[in-house]
Amino acid sequence: MKLGENAGWRLDRHVPVALVVTILIQTGAALLWSGAAAERLTTLELRSARTDEMVERTARLEEQSTAMRASLVRIEEKLDRTLKPLAP
Repeated sequence: MKLGENAGWRLDRHVPVALVVTILIQTGAALLWSGAAAERLTTLELRSARTDEMVERTARLEEQSTAMRASLVRIEEKLDRTLKPLAP
């Protein structure tokens, strides 16, 4: 290589246009695919966050249900004690 020659990349006339077009199409397809994959990941992350929230809410509802059941048992026992003396 001579001192005055450009050492950078150059496009030779032997490279077919079809090859350049093919590479551009593949690059575009790869970008579209990666964008779609990123969108799917975002959707899954949002769904996972909602699932975690639902698990927490379900646990709270179960605790409230247990507390209400215990209160109901106490009320029934008090009613039974109150109504026993009235029975013939």
